[in-house]
Amino acid sequence: MAGSIIPSASNGEHAAASPTTKLGRLNAAVERSWVGRRFRLAARGTTFTTELRAGTTTFLTMAYILAVNASILSDSGATCTVDDCDAPSPGCKFPPVDPGYAACVARARRDLIVATAASSVIGSFIMGAFANLPFALAPGMGTNAYFAYTVVGFHGSGTLPYRTALAAVFLEGLIFLFISMVGLRSKLAQFIPKPVRISASAGIGLFLAFIGLQSNEGVELVGFSSSTLVTLGACPASQRASVAPVVTFPNGTVALMPGGTVSGGILCLSGRMTSPTFWLALVGLLIIAFCLIKNVKGAMIYGILLVTFVSWPRHTVVTAFPDTPAGDDSFQCSTCTGSAPRARALNFRLI
Repeated sequence: MAGSIIPSASNGEHAAASPTTKLGRLNAAVERSWVGRRFRLAARGTTFTTELRAGTTTFLTMAYILAVNASILSDSGATCTVDDCDAPSPGCKFPPVDPGYAACVARARRDLIVATAASSVIGSFIMGAFANLPFALAPGMGTNAYFAYTVVGFHGSGTLPYRTALAAVFLEGLIFLFISMVGLRSKLAQFIPKPVRISASAGIGLFLAFIGLQSNEGVELVGFSSSTLVTLGACPASQRASVAPVVTFPNGTVALMPGGTVSGGILCLSGRMTSPTFWLALVGLLIIAFCLIKNVKGAMIYGILLVTFVSWPRHTVVTAFPDTPAGDDSFQCSTCTGSAPRARALNFRLI
């Protein structure tokens, strides 16, 4: 899938550390070294510590892609099928989800986390080492949603099987690589109007912000409304309900609409704007905004670290790992239990 390009360099401001300080001596030593000459730190008006701080900020701001990309792609069902259900049936993939199918999707999600991390590391390394550009690469948040919810469909309810769609993505990557090598990609980009090219970044940002404000993957501010589609939510998980498109037959029987899916936990029943998770996120945002106003270096890092440290412990109202099977699985994955064997198992024998 296409990659998101996130700038990781500083804004060009040269750090004012004195050469007599430890940081100043470190920056001067790195600037004179092979690393400094290779990445042209002096020519670009930056220092090693500035780039280190910028890189850390970039990592923290894009680390969400590990969880979100894996969650979005696993919503397609990945390689899991009805045969993985303990009691195979056409509806075993949808709530209430069959335990066997849920376990298969959980395994696929962990594998996708490793794959996301590996592709991000490889892409970012190539961009920095060979192109000498301060950009971080990761799977795109727009194309993965289109892949999961439109092409493959929610748990395979779309038009193409998961493996066929992945093959199409692989061929797409080869085509883009070819047109880039021959210089055709830049010529094609010139045909796109400049306002469209500029607004694309804003559109992607709004899309990511919308994902971050939702209940399943974000701070829970956006909820479902039957009249306006979206409305203010931020209600506790215990006060949220699932929504599904249904058909009512003449005899009064209600059934799920053909091709419809159940959207879990998006409708607030009560307690709007009382979610502890939302208020913790708001505090983190205010801290980042205050530090930016005061020109504090590493402003985003402080806000992200505060929210991370507060939400990491379990058995709290703001924990990122609730006492549910999904929370247990996420906590196990976050502590690297079971992830290392998957990373070691990466191979390309089938390519």
